[in-house]
Amino acid sequence: MKIAFILFDRLTVLDFIGFYDVITRLKTMAIKPEVKWDLCALKEQVADELGVRIKVDRVRPDLGDYDMIFVPGGMGTRQLKDDSVFINWLKTARDVHTKVSVCTGSLLLGAAGFLKGKKATTHPNAYTLLSPYCAQVVEKRIVKDGNIITGGGVATSIDLGLYMLEELAGHEAVQRVQRQMDYPYYPSKEKLL
Repeated sequence: MKIAFILFDRLTVLDFIGFYDVITRLKTMAIKPEVKWDLCALKEQVADELGVRIKVDRVRPDLGDYDMIFVPGGMGTRQLKDDSVFINWLKTARDVHTKVSVCTGSLLLGAAGFLKGKKATTHPNAYTLLSPYCAQVVEKRIVKDGNIITGGGVATSIDLGLYMLEELAGHEAVQRVQRQMDYPYYPSKEKLL
């Protein structure tokens, strides 16, 4: 499995890192050692809303080469949803099996057309921004509709990572990662949906 982490200026770094820390443990904890990932963006380095800089692995790759994409949120999403260069790049993920976002990352999935006819969620302050892009905005922490999984606000990122870990490797793997992270708050995917 190959994962593309989609990064951009003015992302919320916790949106990215919460999910990244959990899902990359598939490899680092030898749960699924074949997992690979790239940090992807339209340029070699991005900065979050507070100036934290992140160096990316791949600049503007064809996202169709991945099995999963993950899109974080942040204030940068408000402009990017209308940025044709960024959205056309994101559209190269149209055939990617699993598309995941947290917080306002769902606005970018929506702008790329991936949420048409789907239920989705986002940060509670952005429900009205998401509404034009999907069939229904669901006021829940995690929403799965087919191969699209969207998460709510910033702190949801960790739970979303554990949800995806459970989807990919089962509940025992989640419990193992929870112990390693000292994170007892994730109940199970059934209780989140």
